[in-house]
Amino acid sequence: MKKLMLICTGLMLLTMNTVTAADDIVIGLNYPASGPYSVQGKAQLQATEMAIIEINKLGGILGKNITLVKKDTASKANKSTENVESMIDSDGAQMILGGSSSAVAIAGGKVAKSRDKLYFGTLTYSNATTGKAGQSHMFRECYNAWMGAKVLSKYLNDNFSGKKFFYITADYTWGWTTESSIRKFSHTNDEKKHKRVLTPFPGASDKDFKKALTLAKANKPDVLVLVLFGNDMARAVTQATAMGLKRRMAVVVPNITLGMAKSAGPKVMEGVVGALPWSWKVPYENSYAGGIKFVEAFSNRYNSYPSTSAASAYTILYQYKDAVERAGTFDTSAVIKALEGHNFTLLKDKQVWRAFDHQNIQTVYAVKGKPQAEVLKDKFKSDFFEIISSMDGEEAARTKAEWDEARIAAGMPTKLE
Repeated sequence: MKKLMLICTGLMLLTMNTVTAADDIVIGLNYPASGPYSVQGKAQLQATEMAIIEINKLGGILGKNITLVKKDTASKANKSTENVESMIDSDGAQMILGGSSSAVAIAGGKVAKSRDKLYFGTLTYSNATTGKAGQSHMFRECYNAWMGAKVLSKYLNDNFSGKKFFYITADYTWGWTTESSIRKFSHTNDEKKHKRVLTPFPGASDKDFKKALTLAKANKPDVLVLVLFGNDMARAVTQATAMGLKRRMAVVVPNITLGMAKSAGPKVMEGVVGALPWSWKVPYENSYAGGIKFVEAFSNRYNSYPSTSAASAYTILYQYKDAVERAGTFDTSAVIKALEGHNFTLLKDKQVWRAFDHQNIQTVYAVKGKPQAEVLKDKFKSDFFEIISSMDGEEAARTKAEWDEARIAAGMPTKLE
């Protein structure tokens, strides 16, 4: 009788677990818990978990609670492929989000498409993500290299027109397209005058950065462009400061985040110029109620301000919920149709999921590092950025004709497949 009761109890628990799983919707986070972009990965995880708690309290998505599965990419494309395969095939993920490396997002997106699931890119800035590598099942929430370069080059052309540039670039798709975009809009395409050196990714060492910075110092440019991200950027700009380069040349970081600034520190970040699609100060400076609510909820939960990475992940979760509920189904093709061309406001002003390339169109910003003394006055010592200019998303983004040109040059169709 005891054995029979134990068997019956086990069957009841198994049935209960099965019912719970059936009543949930699984979402996968494909993020860098380790490696050079781990700070950005932590921010994505925090915001994702916070959004899921909020959404589940509101009744979930179409009555289903969200269950999160997460896997570390270490910013490696092959690991991204393995992760997404596992999250969909073994864990039953209906949607995947994540990034912080464009190679990771592109690889993960390919797997998601092969299984008819959506992939939302968080921090994936390469033009390729929604350009030559763009596809029907990939949506990018953050801006791209082209958009960042456009707003940043307004400042560069006003202050450094005709000056000599030197580029230190991460050797992968984000680095290449970011450098190319900055060169285009700052009119520094002449590589004989405006030289560059590539650094490995992932896996760049301090010696790699020291060698590149030594070449830059010898070249004597007016502007040093560090096309580096995450901890790589923080290490390189710290070395540049120690070598005295900031006293001799302007330092530009095309894509900057709060996490990168915190890793480098306020003294190192003084005067560094960059671009971003969102900052925690933007909602306060423009009275965006949704953004203020998010910043304060995140700050109360994690005792720090949310970064661009966090804002992107949070927005994606709410936009996926909204699209599914407008479509009335989790069916991928129906959700894609609900997203395409959809306008929304959440953490800032209006954003739109552009239909022809699935690029999120939004206002973008150029920023400059504040003096150390100002940063340290802040309660979290994280008021790093002064917004020096902004640009409407439609003005910043590629036109359909420019997108078509890039797709044709890559041998790709001018319609997402």
